[in-house]
Amino acid sequence: MKLIDLYQLVVKKGIAKDPRPKAEIKDELKKAGLEFRKAKGADKKTFDRERLSNPYADTRILYGDISRDIRTIMVGIDMEGPELLAADRLNEKGANIDLVMAHHPEGPAWARFYDVMKLQIAILKRLGLAKEVAEGLLKDRMQEVERAVAPANHTRSVDIARLIDMPYMCVHTPADNHVTYYLQKVFDKKKPRDLGQVLKILKNIPEYADGLKKNAGPRILIGDPKKKAGKIFVDMTGGTEGPRKVFSRLSQAGVGTIVAMHLSEEHFKHAKEEFINVIIAGHIASDTLGLNLLLDEIEKVEDIKVIPCSGFVRVKR
Repeated sequence: MKLIDLYQLVVKKGIAKDPRPKAEIKDELKKAGLEFRKAKGADKKTFDRERLSNPYADTRILYGDISRDIRTIMVGIDMEGPELLAADRLNEKGANIDLVMAHHPEGPAWARFYDVMKLQIAILKRLGLAKEVAEGLLKDRMQEVERAVAPANHTRSVDIARLIDMPYMCVHTPADNHVTYYLQKVFDKKKPRDLGQVLKILKNIPEYADGLKKNAGPRILIGDPKKKAGKIFVDMTGGTEGPRKVFSRLSQAGVGTIVAMHLSEEHFKHAKEEFINVIIAGHIASDTLGLNLLLDEIEKVEDIKVIPCSGFVRVKR
């Protein structure tokens, strides 16, 4: 499989599991096309043309010849300078790694990853919130995240990949879409009555069982095992945590339990005030599940060798 084919495949699979209607995704790509056509001068030259076909700003080929054949991939959650150098060292020992794939965004994908938070608007709409309310809640949070990432040295790891000539890409929201879709489907089907049952379901999933062994598995953050679960909302895609003020709206929409990767202290306080149960599934375990589901889809098309690294454990289904 060529690098460009792999990249286009993960975008395609991400769209297949996207919570938004396909027409909404097409509209977003059309808007990017209109923006590109109207751009002039430096804005035209520097326009990110991937936006014309890829709705995920946090998923990009960061370095490498797009026509290169990919047979062996080193995959991990955070793949930065040390992991790139490790891949280069392994190649000296005969590993023949063709690509380093990160989950968390790097380079330009990190600099603009806040853009995928727009996906959360669709999720909130599906929960019953009005579009105007959802957009209003997300606007300030997106700007907050944009300000937070702006000062970072985004290209450090990309520069290392270029210096050692190691193909490099990151796949964030397409993987997160997979874990969100998978878990929501499981909970909707099994309909656990209480938090204890929710926790039991998670613990029986291999990635979360592995997380438990590493003291980073699922746990109840707000609530207790015998407390009624109610309507379960799996909150694991859309770039990062949403707005803090959303919890009162979720409560009004009938959400009883949130299953999330992680929750900041401020988000925790707001959720507790609204008496919403929260189960933290585990950040790295959840990212690992999403990557595994996506890799399973890739391997249906092409047989590839995966070398796990940086918190990632390969589990095939």
